[in-house]
Amino acid sequence: MSEPQFSIKIDQNRYLPEGGREVHAIVSVEATAADGAPVPSTTRAAEVIIIDTSGSMSYPGTKLRAAIAAAQVAVDTLRDGVEFAVVSGSNTASMIFPRHQGLVAATPETRAEAKHALSRLTASGGTAIGSWLRLADQLFDDVQGGIRHAILLTDGKNQHETAEELDAVLFRCGGRFVCDCRGVGTDWEVAELRKVASALLGSVDIVADPAGLVADFRAMTEAAMGKSVADVALRVWTPQTATLRFVKQVMPSVEDLTGKRTESAPQAGDYPLGAWGAEARDYHVCVEVQPGQVGGKELRAAWVKLVVPGAPGEEAKVLASGNVLAQWTDDEAQSTKINDRVAHYTGQAELAAVIQEGLQARRDGDLDTATARLGRAVVLADEAGNDAITAMLRKVVDVVDPVTGTVRLKRDIDKAAEMEIETRSTKTVRTRKDETVTTRRGEG
Repeated sequence: MSEPQFSIKIDQNRYLPEGGREVHAIVSVEATAADGAPVPSTTRAAEVIIIDTSGSMSYPGTKLRAAIAAAQVAVDTLRDGVEFAVVSGSNTASMIFPRHQGLVAATPETRAEAKHALSRLTASGGTAIGSWLRLADQLFDDVQGGIRHAILLTDGKNQHETAEELDAVLFRCGGRFVCDCRGVGTDWEVAELRKVASALLGSVDIVADPAGLVADFRAMTEAAMGKSVADVALRVWTPQTATLRFVKQVMPSVEDLTGKRTESAPQAGDYPLGAWGAEARDYHVCVEVQPGQVGGKELRAAWVKLVVPGAPGEEAKVLASGNVLAQWTDDEAQSTKINDRVAHYTGQAELAAVIQEGLQARRDGDLDTATARLGRAVVLADEAGNDAITAMLRKVVDVVDPVTGTVRLKRDIDKAAEMEIETRSTKTVRTRKDETVTTRRGEG
């Protein structure tokens, strides 16, 4: 299979007022199949499926049965030749398939053996997620350079190791593989699982009803099988007089990448993006520049490249590139206009924050703050056209006026509904194609 074709599009208002310093840009990256039609990837790939088998997975019994069925479907979804393993997680991690510590190539025979091994699973013990990830990391050791993906399912809190122990494992595993995390039921902690997914460039979601696990595991595995370029990075160069303030993924979800930077060259750093198939993602870049002369020449505030870093001593492969520009003007109409996509994603980043702040305030008993934050969330979701978030908000508040954000907290909120909106608060949508945003600096 030929690799997808990558492109970069920059959305920004490059005009700054006299003395202006901050340049904001949305970097839209798109990868499309070379011939216009997706075909199965032939890139070397490895998959590790981690199933929580702590004692709580047997209450009710449908939970473990659904997890087994979901893992079996994931195994069936692997393409031939993909190296895989299935891991059982409780107080410690152990191999379900193969029995020895290692990966095996997917064939009709090995898939059948793995599914049979899964069918014999029982649940007992506690939860130590760091130990599960440590074993997955060891399994991936021989597949550096290929697609490395894990699925982690849990139903509980990480009670049998310290937060520091988990953090140490996440630090070691960061950049070595991607892990999509799922919480089944409502007895796990959103913030805890989000931390794992964030560190490992994966997604986090709730499957409140175990019956939904099979479809979810199939979708995650199909997505992983569609990846064909591993270890992609966003390389950002800035002039000596500029400072890169932040780099954030803003679509399909909000994720701050700023702290993940590794220096790649003088004045340039790489931000890891994980593996890619045919897909699109958007990033918000903010650069602080030295003010230039009004009416002077246009300057490059940043040079953005999509790269696959080379081995030590080798040049990186550049997939696409684009420029973030800056020019100073005394034309107020030019300098005060905020680019519509920058405004759109700034609003959605705020949306994620106010939802999480509102739900935490409610848990803390601060109902006034909770009402104010969730009311603001209703306004932002409506402005962004994020209908999925709007629908979830209506499960936790009664909306009196969506324009002003006047809401009333529902007295009794379903735990699954609360966890659903907290988990999915960072999921974003692109701007409506037919909508023109004319926000100006200093307004609204």
